[in-house]
Amino acid sequence: MRFDRLRLRNFKPHTDTDLRLEEGVTVIHGLNGSGKSSLLEACFFALYGSTTLEGTLNDAVTTGADETDVELWFTHGGEEYHITRELRRYGDSISTTTCTLEGPDGVIEGATDVREFVGNELLRMDSEAFRNCAYIRQGEVNRLINASARDRQKMIDDLLQLGKLEEYRDRAGDARLGVEDVLADRRGGLNKLADQIEAKEEKDLHGRLNELETELSGVDEELERFEENRETAQKSRDEAAAVIEEAAERESELEAYEADIEELEQAIRETESEREALMERITEARETIEQKQESFEELTVAADLDAATAEAVAAARDEIDEKESDLREELQERRERVTALENQSTNVAEKAEQAQERAAEKRERAAELEEDAENAQEDREARREKLAELQSERETLVERFADAPVDLGEASSYRESVEDELDSLREEIQETVATLTSARDSVEAAEALLEEGKCPECGQPVADSPHVDTLQDDRERVESLAARLGELNGTKSDLQAELETAESLLEAESRIEQLDETRAMHEERIEELEASIEEAEAAAETRHEEANELVEAAEEAAEDADAKGEEAETLQQNVAAAEDGLDALDERRIRLESVEAVLDSIDDLETDIDRLRDQRESKAELLSERRERLADLRESRNDLREAFDEERVADARDQRQTAVEYLEKVEAKLETLQGRRDELTGNIGSVKNELESLAELREQRDAVAETVERLESLHAETEQLEQSYGDLRAELRQRNVENLERMLNETFDLVYGNDAYAHIELDGEYELTVYQKDGTPLAPEQLSGGERALFNLSLRCAIYRLLSEGIEGAAPTPPLILDEPTVFLDSGHVSRLVDLVEEMRGFGVRQILIVSHDDELVDAADALVTVEKDTTTNRSTVHQEDAATLGEVEALIGNGDD
Repeated sequence: MRFDRLRLRNFKPHTDTDLRLEEGVTVIHGLNGSGKSSLLEACFFALYGSTTLEGTLNDAVTTGADETDVELWFTHGGEEYHITRELRRYGDSISTTTCTLEGPDGVIEGATDVREFVGNELLRMDSEAFRNCAYIRQGEVNRLINASARDRQKMIDDLLQLGKLEEYRDRAGDARLGVEDVLADRRGGLNKLADQIEAKEEKDLHGRLNELETELSGVDEELERFEENRETAQKSRDEAAAVIEEAAERESELEAYEADIEELEQAIRETESEREALMERITEARETIEQKQESFEELTVAADLDAATAEAVAAARDEIDEKESDLREELQERRERVTALENQSTNVAEKAEQAQERAAEKRERAAELEEDAENAQEDREARREKLAELQSERETLVERFADAPVDLGEASSYRESVEDELDSLREEIQETVATLTSARDSVEAAEALLEEGKCPECGQPVADSPHVDTLQDDRERVESLAARLGELNGTKSDLQAELETAESLLEAESRIEQLDETRAMHEERIEELEASIEEAEAAAETRHEEANELVEAAEEAAEDADAKGEEAETLQQNVAAAEDGLDALDERRIRLESVEAVLDSIDDLETDIDRLRDQRESKAELLSERRERLADLRESRNDLREAFDEERVADARDQRQTAVEYLEKVEAKLETLQGRRDELTGNIGSVKNELESLAELREQRDAVAETVERLESLHAETEQLEQSYGDLRAELRQRNVENLERMLNETFDLVYGNDAYAHIELDGEYELTVYQKDGTPLAPEQLSGGERALFNLSLRCAIYRLLSEGIEGAAPTPPLILDEPTVFLDSGHVSRLVDLVEEMRGFGVRQILIVSHDDELVDAADALVTVEKDTTTNRSTVHQEDAATLGEVEALIGNGDD
């Protein structure tokens, strides 16, 4: 695998970084805290996601930013890939919104799917294995050495894929145990089936079936005989019922004839009575007409008619209608005029009253406006006094900036610059304290060893040892760091005092802005108050004038209302006279209506007499028809009586009774036989089911026996497979241990420039032992700090070599990443580290990334990446140079020295 390009946006101190990486050795160079390691962490994060972060996702986002993008382009197995991870802030939390991996086979989406593809398919190692093999992080130089033998064994086995064999052996063991459980279950089931088959065979099911089928045949024959007898009895019963039903129909017909005859005779009697009643009504109507004609002459005279005819009545009615129309029209006009005058009088009076009320309201409003003007004048004077106070306070605050280090308006930027300086100083103090603590610990440990007569670095006797001379340098370094720490703390106190001054100036500046806003508000309000005072005084004067005009208008309206009321009373008297004339016309119309009613009554009576005569003749015709129908019904009734045979009906009733009694008896017998047949059928079905169950049990027994045989064979195979995986794992581990031990010794001899040690031994459980020249064994923890660092680098590189030589082509190894590998090394061993890097390149490592500020490593680089941080913004920038440019720079430096 080779990293090709890394692009960052708002990742830790990198707001916008685009870095291209090539094959060979790339050294990332810069001051402490500049953001060098963040570039390697970004690559690690791109491959494996949030599990690689020491904190939370919030720690990955640049301070003050809400979004973070990390993109990594890399080549693996000859194919190009591109990973994109995007983080977004939602409220107080950060979450992954986008995670994609673009490759030759398409796009993979989702953080989990991408991480599993990288770990399982591409590199075949998870993030933990990646850290143990390819990525030596700052501060983790002793990780493999300090690990327990069990943890170290798991780390290396997982890297060399031996953990898979153990996993396969465990799976085979689980499969063997599973087969044993199933086999025991199937054997138990086989024994249970044998017991069930034996129990059913003892019942003689076939003999029992023959007995039941024989008995069922006899029951079926008896049922058939009784069912034939039942059908014969049912036929006899139905025939007798038909005769009885026919006789009942004849009796019903006779009863219907008798009812029809009786109904018709009653109708004839009723019709004769109705004819007599009609004759009586005709006589009464004629008598009524004679009585009305006797009183008609008196009504004609009273109605003032010339003739007692309908034409005379109509002419008199038209005359009355014409007079009434004229009178009503005149009356309506007078009433409308009276109403209009009364309404006008009322309206004018109401308007006068409203005018008085409005005049009072306007006087009240004028008083309110005058009061508002007085209040506004008081408010204006109070605000003018407040303006003077605000101006005085502002001038006092402005005077504070006369001796200040910044002008008015620059306090905020001044405070931010002081805070940034203080933050940078605190980081430097923390780094200095950490370095001083480490140096003091080293001096204390060295002094303790000196007291015991041993070297502070290697633990060997101090006699003739060159390592004793370094103790004085360490003590001087402690004193220098302590002095530097005192200077830094003094500067910190000065900056804190300066920060308090900046915050005080910022508060004053904020107060001045508030005072300016308040003054502007008061001045604006004073202008509004002066305008409102003028408006209120003018409006009050206008209201007084309007009130006087309304009073005059109200007095004129009251006089007009009185005049219109007097005119309405005069017209009301004329309306009463017209109403009397209408009453006289109504009385004459009533008399005409009486004459007209008598004429109409006589005409109606004549019409009734004609109608009653027609009805009487119609009923005479109806009587004749009904008498003829009565004679026909009597004749049909007599013929039906002669055809009725009572003796045949009596025989049919006896026959039906006999059939019904037999059917009741035979039904009980049939029910008994059917019950027995059903019982036998059920028993036969049960026996057949048991026979079928017996056959199924025999088939199950044979199938289970075959399964038991196969399971026994499978159990033997899983035992053999479990043993094979265990043997293969042991064999491969031993082979890997031998190769790893050889490579570790070769690498340690290359990087360690001292001949104090003979060789390193690695046993089958990955226990490490270092042997001195005299054969004395030492644990890795007994080595000095620098020796442990070289030992760990050697072990990591040996593991990397073993992986590269063992699986190259199937799963190419990732780049070798070293983060500050020279922390515990002296200058002599740094050059050996350069040799180790060159040696790894010779073994076929295509890409090595090193974070370091050591010049010798920088000189050995094919490409140099310089990281710088702006102390004001705390943001990092990256500059990149290739090997050719580095060579030119070195040449120029060399010429300058000459």
